[in-house]
Amino acid sequence: MRRRLWSNAGVFVRVWEYQVPDDRAGAFTAAYAADGAWGELFGQAAGFVGTELYRDAARPGRFLTIDRWQDERDWRSFLDAFGPAYESLDAQFEGLAATERSVFEGSS
Repeated sequence: MRRRLWSNAGVFVRVWEYQVPDDRAGAFTAAYAADGAWGELFGQAAGFVGTELYRDAARPGRFLTIDRWQDERDWRSFLDAFGPAYESLDAQFEGLAATERSVFEGSS
């Protein structure tokens, strides 16, 4: 029996890297996990595939998020429809991470 592999082919992804102080890691994880506030907001939009949160095992306080959309058009449509809610949530969580940066935005 051959195992079927999951594929990201054609999916639009956004990858962010965060450095989070230990005393804010719990709040950060709650907000950025798949069932957190960001996942709930994204989940209201058509074309949202999912979000994942990873904690680096080798570098304390380092996290990655991967947000997946069916295509870039769906991501842009989300911003058009939910821009104010996105900005509000971003402001609400300002300061949870000491640093954040976009690592990748594109598709395969």
